[in-house]
Amino acid sequence: MIEFKNVSKTFILGKREINAVQDVSLQVNQGDIFGIIGFSGAGKSTLLRLVNMLERPTEGSIFIRDIDISKLSAKELRKQRSNIGMIFQNFNLLTSRSVSGNIAYPLKVAGYKKAEIKERVAELLAFVGLTDKAKDYPEQLSGGQKQRVGIARALASSPEVLICDEATSALDPDTTQEILKLLKKVNQELGITILLITHEMHVIQSICDKVAVMEDGRVIEKGEVFDVFTSPQHLTTQRFIQSVQQDLPSPSILQDWQATNGGKLYRVIFKGSVAVDPVLSTVTKQYDVGFNIVYGSVQELQERLFGNLIISFVGSEMNKQKVLEELDARVDIKEVKLR
Repeated sequence: MIEFKNVSKTFILGKREINAVQDVSLQVNQGDIFGIIGFSGAGKSTLLRLVNMLERPTEGSIFIRDIDISKLSAKELRKQRSNIGMIFQNFNLLTSRSVSGNIAYPLKVAGYKKAEIKERVAELLAFVGLTDKAKDYPEQLSGGQKQRVGIARALASSPEVLICDEATSALDPDTTQEILKLLKKVNQELGITILLITHEMHVIQSICDKVAVMEDGRVIEKGEVFDVFTSPQHLTTQRFIQSVQQDLPSPSILQDWQATNGGKLYRVIFKGSVAVDPVLSTVTKQYDVGFNIVYGSVQELQERLFGNLIISFVGSEMNKQKVLEELDARVDIKEVKLR
């Protein structure tokens, strides 16, 4: 659907070169909700603007349905852009137009007939749950309602791709969840591919199928959300994960435990069906080893269970080693290094 092939974007500011995007290759499939996450300055906004050629790549190619959009003529590019809807962080609504007028605006520009516009606007108002706000103006709306108008406007031309630029960062937590549910509805009921950028890991966790993590203009990690979330490889990814999940007790608690109990601690990760199997108790009983759960949780992620336990073992060193070897073949287990 969307493919970035070795894409780079360099800005020239006087004598300075700013490498905003560096050698990025990504594949976004039809029907994906694909998230791009990174801290400020990571290059994610620039990457997003390359999708509809608001910025042109310095190097590399971007394909949408096997069409290299960087090679399109101005006329062809205008047609291509009509197939891409965009949702903005700060809504970008026209304050002089009503809710209906904002949604109708792109249709008027595209030359639709009045009857077609009226029908389409009514349909979209119902879809985003704002039928009763049709005649209101943006200043009369809450932040969540404004973003619903923004989503309806982005859907007006029936795009195949929806681009979301920090679409929830200006909203409170409850409203954020409502907007994410609406975006999920857009994806599932309309079959629209969604490409979104955010600096909030809980947005990725809540809605995305796949994720790419950016830092200094590069993609440093990518994959299925479940895989990246449960086995983050890069330090930056780990920092994002920790923002929504405290996967370890605080250092002071770990130090207190070590001072009182001694010995080693291990993190055990259970994924999918293994999360509900008695793997730990079965293996430790087999080798006459006890275990203590120091910290842990089991949660649902992408409709799959994910367990994270911090444990210690009690028994002979030989038997504990056998337990570690047995568990290593069935779950992810690593020693927790205490500072």
